[in-house]
Order: sequence, then structure tokens, then C-alpha cells
Amino acid sequence: MKLAGKTVLITGASQGLGAATARAMAARGAEILLLARSEDKLREVATTIEGSGGRAHVYPVDLADLDAVMATADAIKTHKLLPDVIVNNAGIGRWLFIEETSLEEMQAIMAVPYFEAFAVTKAFLAEMAERGSGNVCNIYSPGAWFPFPGSVAYTAARWALRGFSAALRVDMRGTGVPVTDIVLAKIASNYWENNPGSEERLPWVSRLIPTLSVDQAAAIVTRAVERERREATGPLMYSLFHQIGRPFPRFVHWCVCFSGAKRPSRQ
Repeated sequence: MKLAGKTVLITGASQGLGAATARAMAARGAEILLLARSEDKLREVATTIEGSGGRAHVYPVDLADLDAVMATADAIKTHKLLPDVIVNNAGIGRWLFIEETSLEEMQAIMAVPYFEAFAVTKAFLAEMAERGSGNVCNIYSPGAWFPFPGSVAYTAARWALRGFSAALRVDMRGTGVPVTDIVLAKIASNYWENNPGSEERLPWVSRLIPTLSVDQAAAIVTRAVERERREATGPLMYSLFHQIGRPFPRFVHWCVCFSGAKRPSRQ
């Protein structure tokens, strides 16, 4: 797929990987729809894109509020800006053991990314299928394949998103709308600042894998969408780990558990 002249909707586009992907795809000639809660940050991203000769539109929305998501989708359709590509990038969630996780936080973590990705995709998929072209790109972490200790709600939400991709791919067979999964190792982004304590719970085996910059990660996403890949992973060291882990999940499970966070001791 050539991105020039296409319309791309990106969730979680106000910072980090979402903002970097918006800039990368705009540089390829795509018109970008920016969705996230912070209007000020979205406008900063839009200004950067427009300053480089691109086109961007700002849609501030709480992606955990599904009624607000659908209202935003209606507004986008009113503006005749139907997306050719949907990039479900938004995701929240601290890394916590189950005893540390309130039910309210569990619901919030499941809402973004899984419920949000389902709602955003559902809002536009009929039009994409009718055109017979497009792409739905879902971004999640290695936790969707190899659960990390001390991140139960975070990991479960990413497994749900991975399951959504697999089920959606079956639903969309024959429509001309592929589904692309992006699985990326650690990215140097604001996520760690926004979720204090989570970085410390990364399994130490992950130190063997280089950290991606947001621009490097955005390049992986952009290439995968352009090539309509079924799945893209990165960086290279993680890609090797990922390929080993799929046929030998117990080995990877042992590595992650052995090197991962330990249960907090009770006083």
C-alpha cells in the first residue's frame, strides 16, 4: 500500500510511538487523523506535521469512553475523512501483581487498548470492506505472547488485543482489508514515566534486547503497513527471541519467569 494520498487514523497520537508514527506516515504523504485525550499535545503534533508540508486533523477524545469514541467517529465521517488505515496504538497500564490491581484499574487497562481498538475499528470497517482496501494495524508488546510476572492486567489486555487481531483477520478474509500485528520490545517513550514502577519490573533477560527509539519503532510500523505485513517485530534481537518462543513457548516462559519480577513479600 502506498501511503501517499491515504487517510490514516492513529490512536494514542499525542506522544511517544503514536506521535512518531503520525509524523512518519505524514512524511509518506498520508493525511493523519490524530486521536488522544490531550488536545494541546495533539495540536503540537499536528503543527509539526503541517510545518513539514503534511496534513493532520485533531480529534481529542477519551478513548476509554466508548460513547465518546463513537461520537468522534461520527464527526470524522461528517468531515468526509474516512480512514484507509487504522493504527490502534493507544495503551495504558501499570505493571502490577493481581493483589496490587484494583478492579477499577483492571477495567481501565482493558478499556485501552482492547475495548478502544474494537470500537474504533468497528466504526470504520464496513466502509473499508465496501471499498475492498485498507489496513487495520494493532500494536502490542511481547507480553501478548510471553506473559511477564507482575503485570497481570497489562498482559491480559495485550492478549485480548492479539486475540482481536486473530479473530478480525478471519472475519475480514476476502474483503481486501488485511490486519497487521506489530510486536515491539522496549521503546524509549513516555510510557515509563506515565506508569511509574513498571520499568523496574521488566525481566532482566530483556536487557539483552536493544531499546528502540520512538522513530525506530515508527519506521517498523510504517513499513509493515506499506507492505501489508501480517506481523512485524523488532528490534532484530527481539525478532529472533520471538521466533524461538513460538515453537518453544515453555523455554521462553521459563526465561521470563526466572528473570522477571518477584512477588512482593508480605509484612
